[in-house]
Amino acid sequence: MRATKSGCAILLSGLAFMGTASEAGASRWIQLSDETALSRWAHPSYPSRVRVSPYPNSRTLTRLRYLTEDGRPEVYLALSKFVDDQGRSWVRIRLPMRPIGTKGWVRRTALERLHVVKEALLVNRKTLRATLYRAGKRVWRAPIGIGRPGLKTPAGHFYAREKLRSLDPFYGPIAFGTSAYSHFTDWPGGGVVGIHGTSEPWLIPGRPSHGCVRVRNEDIVRLERLMPLGTPIRIR
Repeated sequence: MRATKSGCAILLSGLAFMGTASEAGASRWIQLSDETALSRWAHPSYPSRVRVSPYPNSRTLTRLRYLTEDGRPEVYLALSKFVDDQGRSWVRIRLPMRPIGTKGWVRRTALERLHVVKEALLVNRKTLRATLYRAGKRVWRAPIGIGRPGLKTPAGHFYAREKLRSLDPFYGPIAFGTSAYSHFTDWPGGGVVGIHGTSEPWLIPGRPSHGCVRVRNEDIVRLERLMPLGTPIRIR
């Protein structure tokens, strides 16, 4: 993992029908992730165009990519599925890009097998606490450090894209790369917000970072065992 100390913003039951078809061939919406107790994610199967709406001629937002900025297999959180009146299946996904919170549509064939996660991480910037839930039940909680004034940790809905073992004690033993991006862009590839350990535990809880979420090392080691890839992250 490449990083600099100034670049703290690194690499933070069944399908539910949202609508029903009244006749054969009618459009259907299917929820894939509630981002609370049951969610789904996938790796890309090819570098498909990501479109603003589930139609072949709609505007292109970006393309799926195989790797994260750190060279790990890229992850996309699948929000919902849409079957159009031609029988084509589309999936709405969260995108790791600016502006943060961007969502788009790809054909179902553009994603590999959907993986299920029952975890969700809540980062509370007011109380300076992070809490991990599994199927709605709290399984982990810890104090955190967040972005300082002017370099605030961004609020919104994100997810865990990668797990990295840190080579720099400044970032502790473990770092999660998220789909969030900060204003600080010293990190190669552009300001990915991380959730990671620290060599300065006395600054937690507090607001010492450039936008990342710092966790004491003993807490990040426990979180690494409990939080899988694709876990939805809400920062509020």
